[in-house]
Amino acid sequence: MAQVRLENLAKTYAGGARHGEFTAVRDLDLVIEPGEFMVLVGPSGCGKSTLLRMIAGLESVTRGRIVIDGAVVNATPPKDRGIAMVFQNYALYPHMTVFENMAFGLKLARTPRAEIERRVGAAAEILGLQTLLDRRPAALSGGQRQRVAVGRAIVRQPKVFLFDEPLSNLDAKMRVQMRSEIAKLHARLGATMIYVTHDQTEAMTMGDRICVMRDGRIEQVADPLTLYRTPANRFVAGFIGSPAMNFLPGRAHAAADGIDFHPADGAAPLPLGPRPGVAAGQALALGFRPEHLTDTPRAGSVALAATVEIVEPTGAESFLHARLGGTTAIARVAPDCRHAPGEAITLHLDLAHLHLFDAQSENALR
Repeated sequence: MAQVRLENLAKTYAGGARHGEFTAVRDLDLVIEPGEFMVLVGPSGCGKSTLLRMIAGLESVTRGRIVIDGAVVNATPPKDRGIAMVFQNYALYPHMTVFENMAFGLKLARTPRAEIERRVGAAAEILGLQTLLDRRPAALSGGQRQRVAVGRAIVRQPKVFLFDEPLSNLDAKMRVQMRSEIAKLHARLGATMIYVTHDQTEAMTMGDRICVMRDGRIEQVADPLTLYRTPANRFVAGFIGSPAMNFLPGRAHAAADGIDFHPADGAAPLPLGPRPGVAAGQALALGFRPEHLTDTPRAGSVALAATVEIVEPTGAESFLHARLGGTTAIARVAPDCRHAPGEAITLHLDLAHLHLFDAQSENALR
């Protein structure tokens, strides 16, 4: 186990006279504690893979420091950083057996044969590969190949494991299975792991903490439930959660008991009660999760007139897309929902679970 510390880290690419410079990572500070499973998540182009490659030594550092286990490694070659990386495309040698693929790095390091067999055997047992050691990659499924790639990392006994979207080439069922296997592997090894994904469901189910990135910057770092329940800004609120958070634009107006929210489309105002951080006249975005909007009345909810657009049944529940004035919102409803497109219905919004965001800065207002 090792701590990974990123200090004022930046990466800029020269784009030539025509396009100028491009900054992929912007003055970023982050600490990954020993034994922590840290997930880097964000949309394509946010800098998460570039950041991982910088930690691995596959990309140079423009500015700042990378500290692994107390040592600055900016100029240290990848093989000497004490890291092992698992890539998206497996990167297995097709002419080698599973055993040979897993042992290859150890052979290059001139590890004694007995130690190679011990380490490969231990990794194969952890990953359920004991019966596949004599097969070549062409005879393996996608999930088995990914386990071999993970096994190749395990045998190196690294200080830090790096995963670069390792499940993106697998089908949906296999992704769920491998997600569970990697989480169990972390619990068993207790190793420091940094995992890159664009899939927020992977991030929520696997990470001890999640680092949400956008445009090369960190938007928020927190445990999964904190990100879900108290997002720092509108971007995090809309990125974390599936389906995403709903947003209604509007303004705050003074009321006898605090603040009312007046939707921009002229719909009836919603009582927000005392909101010390909100000023009368302030432009806002009102956020709420699909589970807090339903077609069934609840205590503390307010009724909203809506028009059904589509209903998406998923088995255990259904997601109802409805028009609320000038905005489309998603409600989580019962699995046997029978509402039809075009139907006028009443939805019920739970006022106890609302989020407010300043319309200009997009920061959360607590």
